[in-house]
Amino acid sequence: MFCQLFGYTKQAYYKQRITLADTRLKERLILDHVLKIRRQMPRLGGRKLYYLTKPMLDAYGIKYGRDKLFDLLGREGLLITKRKQYTKTTNSQHWMRKYPSLIKDMVPSRPEQLWVADITYVSGDDGHNYLHLITDAYSKQIMGYELCPNLEANSTVKALQRAIAKREYPQLPLIHHSDRGLQYCSKLYTEILKENNIRISMTENGDPYENAVAERVNGILKDEFNLGELPGEMKDIKQQTKQSINIYNSLRPHMSCELLTPLQMHAQDKIKIKTWRNEKASNNLVIT
Repeated sequence: MFCQLFGYTKQAYYKQRITLADTRLKERLILDHVLKIRRQMPRLGGRKLYYLTKPMLDAYGIKYGRDKLFDLLGREGLLITKRKQYTKTTNSQHWMRKYPSLIKDMVPSRPEQLWVADITYVSGDDGHNYLHLITDAYSKQIMGYELCPNLEANSTVKALQRAIAKREYPQLPLIHHSDRGLQYCSKLYTEILKENNIRISMTENGDPYENAVAERVNGILKDEFNLGELPGEMKDIKQQTKQSINIYNSLRPHMSCELLTPLQMHAQDKIKIKTWRNEKASNNLVIT
């Protein structure tokens, strides 16, 4: 009776019901997979999320485009909005020697050609903490890190020592680039770089775009892995930080690395990294 009333055949009505049930089943499967990824990378962006979901879609023979996935995430309240937090951790007003920049217009072409170093703020229940990071600019792999409640040079040195111990191509020349913070200018730090034949490069104008890769990695850890504000005591924060960095290195794809993970990118030197220029940066700075 209702089919006749609305001008539908019974066959069309039941076909629509089957199609609707099939669509809901596919969406449930996709959402379950997305939530599984989000448990490890809570704020991963949509394009990378689609890239990691695509193998599952192909395995089940599901045709589901990126825009359609974005629409589904939007309906389910799973789209991620950017958060901005800035805490200054650099003190460049000191008497120690500052080094010139060696990387103007440089685009790394292999792993362990250029390391970038920075310090970012991590808060916890027991006060302020600081994450000292060394990142490979080509592969985006975090080579060394140290989480501690201070900004002392010996804490920054621990991150550097971890990175040096992790080198896979120690025979190739390497540049270490950082801001002009007193930790990086200290004799304790620079002597270790020189002892390991690592050339020293530093920003010159205090512009964050001069150390764009390091700033970008800071943002990923804080925005996508929630490392900016972690509840718990220091031991809990250290465990969460370790887990997040392991996931970042081994599972998170990068747009500039042909969607390889940092570990995959670090294992080869054939892929040319993608670069973007930012209008806010000066002409000789390359943002990756």
